[in-house]
Parts: sequence; structure tokens; C-alpha cells
Amino acid sequence: MFENGFWVFGYGSLVWQPEFTFQAREIARLDGFSRSFCMRSIHHRGSVANPGLVLALDRDRQAHCDGVAFFVGPEVSVATIAGLRERELISSAYLEQIHEIHLRSGKKVDAVCYVIDENHNQYCGGLPLAEQAAIIAHAIGGRGPNTEYLYNTASHLRQLGIKDNELDELERLVRSITST
Repeated sequence: MFENGFWVFGYGSLVWQPEFTFQAREIARLDGFSRSFCMRSIHHRGSVANPGLVLALDRDRQAHCDGVAFFVGPEVSVATIAGLRERELISSAYLEQIHEIHLRSGKKVDAVCYVIDENHNQYCGGLPLAEQAAIIAHAIGGRGPNTEYLYNTASHLRQLGIKDNELDELERLVRSITST
């Protein structure tokens, strides 16, 4: 399925740290999902003892998520999907799904999307922003501080002209807790 190349949709750390070779990159929109800090991170941005929070695509028929679509060419597609699965499916809280996305250029393409499994024990949708901020301010995992994940994602989305008011407010709350 992936041998001829594929699109992958990034909405969190893939936006600023894809860690794979791609042939094209374009702003894109996925309908029916919101970007949400709804997954407890016990590996990358937290630990079992002190879970952090990471972003996931949370199903919401009324919402959309703006992010970045990457086209991975056929020459690296098999290795890239294997690397993405190792990174994204580390605890099975994400489901790898194919969804239609709308590229800013007007084209519609099918893309690999990593969607939260609402039945997984790491799912924590609906946490108030203040509670999210308290968690993110103090968690550290194998890839570093949870704050770094939030700050890099928010900064890169702004640089790309992608507006996310909730993410901006969460960043403000975390910075007030950490005074950074």
C-alpha cells in the first residue's frame, strides 16, 4: 500500500520534527477531528510515574484540524512508514488510519493520520486547560520536557500561519506556571 509513496498528516511534533525524508510539504486540513492534548504520555514526554500530555487527533464531527501534510516518495516509503509506526504506535494509544485531507493548494488526498483510541487507558479527553497546563509544566519523558513539546508545536504552527487559540492559551498558562 505504501510502496508508491504516501501522504502523512502532522498536527503536533511531526510539524517541527518529522524525522523522515519527504518530497513535498503543504499546509492541510483534516475535517472531523480536533487537535487536543488528550493522550497521557508515558514514554516521550512523561513517564509511568509522572505522565505528561501529548497531542492527538480527537474525533469531533464539528471540528477541523489544520496541520502539515508531507508526501513521502516511493524510494523511502517502506522505511518511513516503519519509522512512523515505531514512533507513533509505541504504546498503542494511537490508531493509524487513512483519512482524506484538504491541501491548501485545493487538492484532496488520502493521508496517514494518527488518531487517539478513545478506549485506550492513556486517553484523557476533556481535561480543563488549567489541569493540562499543570501536567505539561512538570512532566519529562524520553524525548525531553513536556513544555518543550508544547512550545515547539505552538511556535511552529504560528510560523506557518496556523491559528490555534486553545494551544496559544495553554502555552500562556504553562509559561505562567514555569515563569519561562
